[in-house]
Amino acid sequence: MALSIKVAAAQLAPVFFDRDATVRKACDAIAEAGRNGAALIAFPESFIPGYPYFAMVLPPTKINTSMLRLREQSLVIPSADTDALCRAAREARCHVVMGQNEREGGTLYNGQLFIDADGHILGRRRKLVPTSHERLVWGRGDGSDLQVHDTRLGRLGGLICYEHSNALFRYALHAQGEQIHIANWPGGMSTINGIIDAATRSYAFEAQAFVISVTSVLTPEALDRLDAEVRSQLSAHGGFSSILSPKGDYLAGPQLEGEALLYATLDFTLIDRLKAIVDSVGHYARPDVVQLLIDRTPQRPCVEKAASVRSKSDG
Repeated sequence: MALSIKVAAAQLAPVFFDRDATVRKACDAIAEAGRNGAALIAFPESFIPGYPYFAMVLPPTKINTSMLRLREQSLVIPSADTDALCRAAREARCHVVMGQNEREGGTLYNGQLFIDADGHILGRRRKLVPTSHERLVWGRGDGSDLQVHDTRLGRLGGLICYEHSNALFRYALHAQGEQIHIANWPGGMSTINGIIDAATRSYAFEAQAFVISVTSVLTPEALDRLDAEVRSQLSAHGGFSSILSPKGDYLAGPQLEGEALLYATLDFTLIDRLKAIVDSVGHYARPDVVQLLIDRTPQRPCVEKAASVRSKSDG
C-alpha cells in the first residue's frame, strides 16, 4: 500500500431516468480522474439514474409513474452497464465507488458498487434502512454486505446518507479496520448541509479514517428531466462534497455550487499518528464492557432445508 494517494469526489448531476447516459457521464468522469492521477473516485448517492425526489415531494398515491420510470432505468448487477463501468475503471487505473438504484427482481435498493482499478467488482452493499419517504421506493439491505474491502489503496468501505446517524452501523466498519470511507448523499438539499458537515467530520475522527463525502447537484438541465409537479417544488442549487482527514479537517471542499471533481492527496501516516492517541477499535475499545454483534446472514424470503435421511434403525 502506498503511503499517499490522490482521490476524487465527483459532485455531478445524473441524467435523470436515463441509465445509459448517466453511465456514459460516469465513465467520462472516471477517465478524467484517471488522467489527473486519481487512484479512486466516488460518486453520489443513487447517481444512476438519479435520486427519487418525487417520493419526497409528491403524495404516495402520485408516485407510481415515476417509480416505474426509475425501475426501468435502474442498474442490474452484473450487466452491460456494470461492464462499462468496470472497463472505464480498468482503463483509467482508478478504483470506483458508485451510488446507484439497484434492481433485483421486482425490488429496488439504494446501493454502493465497489470496483477496483483492474476493473473487477469488489462487491456491492445496500442501504440498511431507507429513510422516511425512501421506504416507498427502496427495499432494506442486510448485514451480508456491511463490510470493508481490502484494496491496494487500503481498506475501503462506505455508508449512505442517514446511515451515518447510527453508531452501530458506523462502528461495524470501524471495527473492520476501515481506512478510506465513502459517504454518499443525494445533494440538492441545502437544509442538510449542517448534518453532512457534522456527520462526516465526526466519522473521520471516530474511525481515524479518511472520508470522501460526495453529493449530487441539481442543475437546471437535471430539473428539466423531472415531472413538472416535482420541478415546481425543487430548485437548482449545489451540493456539499468534501474530502476529510482522519482529524476531521477539510482537505478539499466543501464544494457548495456546481458540478466539479474535487481532488485531495491522502497521507496515510496521518492515520498512524492519530491511532497512536486514540484507536477506537484497539487500545481505546472496551470489549469487556460493550461489544457489537453483526449478523451476516442474508435475509431471504425462502430458505431451503435439505430433507433428512432416515436410517433403517429409525423404524
